[in-house]
Amino acid sequence: MLIATAAVLGAVAGTCTGYLVQAEREPTRLPSLSQTALPQADGPAPEPLSAARDRQVRTDGDLRRLLLEKPRGAKDAEWLEGSDGWMDLADYADSYERPADAFRGLIEDEFRRAAVTGWQTGDGTTVEIRLVQFHQEESLAVADLVEEAGYYAEERSGSKSWPVDGTEKGRAYVHSRPVTEPGYLPLYGAEAHAGRGDIAMEIWVYSDKPVPKATVVGLAERQMERL
Repeated sequence: MLIATAAVLGAVAGTCTGYLVQAEREPTRLPSLSQTALPQADGPAPEPLSAARDRQVRTDGDLRRLLLEKPRGAKDAEWLEGSDGWMDLADYADSYERPADAFRGLIEDEFRRAAVTGWQTGDGTTVEIRLVQFHQEESLAVADLVEEAGYYAEERSGSKSWPVDGTEKGRAYVHSRPVTEPGYLPLYGAEAHAGRGDIAMEIWVYSDKPVPKATVVGLAERQMERL
């Protein structure tokens, strides 16, 4: 016990001696917080981007202006959801098979707004185009929407797809097998999905004849050029 007590006292004494020695020393100077001034660039500041070149200015404005214009000779679509070219959250959710679930999901995905246009050509082909915009503060909703839509498009029997030039993962799909219902002519379809920034593009084309690849791919590429 005497040996153990002596060892403990020795350790305590050594610690106290170390504090006393350190207290007698001059404090070490810390480096200065100031830094050498950085050189400034000479010449005038660059000109701000014009509205035509600033994508955010375009997409924060009237989204309907970015939609493709109706071709000459085509008729306005009478089946479009929404009002005056706009689709609110409820209108857009109603386009899903399960609107209630879609409504909740779109709220979580920070749905902002959607613009829509459509037309019917002389041969009976119908076209609908939507631009769906999200806030994207908490999630990358556009990429998820494009991926999900592409998954279901690929699942349809007799579908073929091609990339949409100028996009990262955008694709156009042609469905060679028509939808058939008693009392109606067979209905062929095609669609395209792509995204840029906070906007997802959706295109649907329907006809009583197979939709050419060039038709849906051309629509998708021209629409994405406007974004």
